[in-house]
Amino acid sequence: MFQFEKEQKTCSFGGVTFGGQPGDYPTVVCNSIFQKGDKIFPGKRKDGFDEKMAADLLKTQDRLTEETGIPGMADIVANTGKEFKTFIDFVVANTDMPFCIDAWTLKPKLEAAAYCAEKGLLDRMFYNSITVWEQDLDTEISEMAKIGVKNVLLVAFNQEDQMPTGRISGTQKLLDAIEKNGAQFENVFVDTSVMNGPATALCGLANKLIKEKWGLPTGSAPSNGSYMWKEAREKWGFKGWAAADAALESLSAFMNHDIIFSGPMVGAQRIMPAIAMANAFQATAVYSETGRLPKDSNHPLFKLFPDFVENLKNI
Repeated sequence: MFQFEKEQKTCSFGGVTFGGQPGDYPTVVCNSIFQKGDKIFPGKRKDGFDEKMAADLLKTQDRLTEETGIPGMADIVANTGKEFKTFIDFVVANTDMPFCIDAWTLKPKLEAAAYCAEKGLLDRMFYNSITVWEQDLDTEISEMAKIGVKNVLLVAFNQEDQMPTGRISGTQKLLDAIEKNGAQFENVFVDTSVMNGPATALCGLANKLIKEKWGLPTGSAPSNGSYMWKEAREKWGFKGWAAADAALESLSAFMNHDIIFSGPMVGAQRIMPAIAMANAFQATAVYSETGRLPKDSNHPLFKLFPDFVENLKNI
């Protein structure tokens, strides 16, 4: 259950490593900032954001990384290249964590990637993302290659086959497009597209198939499922919904997720401790089955439960 025969690849950039065999490295938590509805915008988006609030969010995530051993990343969301420049400058001025550039349309993503190249930031930036539904995939990939993008997320889905097998065909389509355009990226990992909360289990199973076939690091965005579940807030209020959200993220971390896109950064204080416990839980199960302890000395199992680790070694 906790050992793949296929050699597992790792991604390392911006001081963060993820991938490998289950339990080797902690799950990376990528929280969004500057997204639509983010409370750091006190008024209209064009009128600017609350810099102190935004800086506090980044500092809190950095503190939680130090306390839990869970690496944090910033998912910078923007609508235009101009917005990206402002937001990227702000993030890199306030934290050393790696970040991704996230936009719905092609033009601002490419403009943001080019800006990162200009600023020497490609080593800590990943491109979020190339998708199976992009209409001009060849142009996107070739432009990314010209810019020198090093780290890329593939969003794999197949509308005709929404079971885990459909994510395999979706991944294959994107890998074929990369090869067709002669692009070579240093780090490639796959997001297997969340539809709702319970369907995130299909992502975990799809990730297992992807790891067995290609050995690539995998993840998804469980928050897409929990944040769409409006009925939970209506029935149980914020605390009830937050418990369900943390549970969904934690289950995903246990089930073949090297990276999790966990929603707005304001939720980091809820999510990162939950993921830390899930990772410690998983690493203990891995040790019981394989005798392997995590490769990362900063793993939550070591960081939060050092006495228990020593006991494990003597059992």
